[in-house]
Amino acid sequence: MNKLTKRQLRRKKRRRRIFWFLIFPVLLLSFSAATYGAYLYKKTENAFNKAHEDIARKKSPLRETKVDPGKDNVSILFIGIDDSKTRHFGKGTRSDALILATLNKKDNSVKMVSIPRDSYVYVPKIQEKTKITHAHAYGGAQATIDTVENLFDIPVDYFVQMNFYAFMDVVDALGGIEADVPYTLHEKDSEDHHNAINLEPGKQLLDGEEALALARTRHKDSDIQRGERQQELMKALVKKAASAGAITKYDDVIQAIGDNMKTNMTFSEMKSFASYATKGHLSFEQSSLKGQDSYINGVYYYQLDENYLDNLKTELQDQLDLKKKEDNVAQK
Repeated sequence: MNKLTKRQLRRKKRRRRIFWFLIFPVLLLSFSAATYGAYLYKKTENAFNKAHEDIARKKSPLRETKVDPGKDNVSILFIGIDDSKTRHFGKGTRSDALILATLNKKDNSVKMVSIPRDSYVYVPKIQEKTKITHAHAYGGAQATIDTVENLFDIPVDYFVQMNFYAFMDVVDALGGIEADVPYTLHEKDSEDHHNAINLEPGKQLLDGEEALALARTRHKDSDIQRGERQQELMKALVKKAASAGAITKYDDVIQAIGDNMKTNMTFSEMKSFASYATKGHLSFEQSSLKGQDSYINGVYYYQLDENYLDNLKTELQDQLDLKKKEDNVAQK
């Protein structure tokens, strides 16, 4: 297979990546709103009980004690799996998108790092280096968490795993979102039917399938422009979720999230995160791992920039105040 063909395949894979953190602000808004009504409160509790999935450990081995999101700085790994009905929700599913979020209580801030699926990293589960997307196929959420912890040298306290339907169903539950379609668009739908979604340029109301197609496509622009487009979708989603009329739709939003999500958070832990939405201005900082294209034994990998990775490790450790805790222990 020549390099041109490999590059085309790589671009096809990248089209499937979804910014799963689009759901994150909606989670905070909906769950904080749920505290205002007994029915929504119970609905949220039931949804989280349904979504709850324990992993093999009670806390990260990089933590001395289990964290309390109500008072501690914590991290959440968002795992987007490229799964659907046509793919039979099978075992051995690879992760399609990985977003690591570190939350700082004092600053009311969130740092979010996108990890490219083809990143060449060490996977502890198999004790060798490969694409990070493979970790989930080898050992699900636990293997992915272990890999990310090894990569950044910080604890991963929680995970949230979602599929295509989480994004689409939330958009539909809110009655669609307004977005500016930059060009004529012909894209696959969530079930991989080619050219099933057809949009014309201009500002318009999009349903879940259409919004998903707009988030996925990169036929006519660059990764930078696609990232900007996805950020606009995030803003549109949050704006709709925060609107006065949206609270009447939170019943369906909560149901949509609960049906398509797995997490090791308990309901009481999730309630603690609502303070980020109600405390005031929530600061988001977004970044992605830098690197370069590489071929090893004819296989494409994304070779990470080690200097950039080292600097990012320090930033994330600072965001979680890990260095400060280590210094205090050393002084004692």
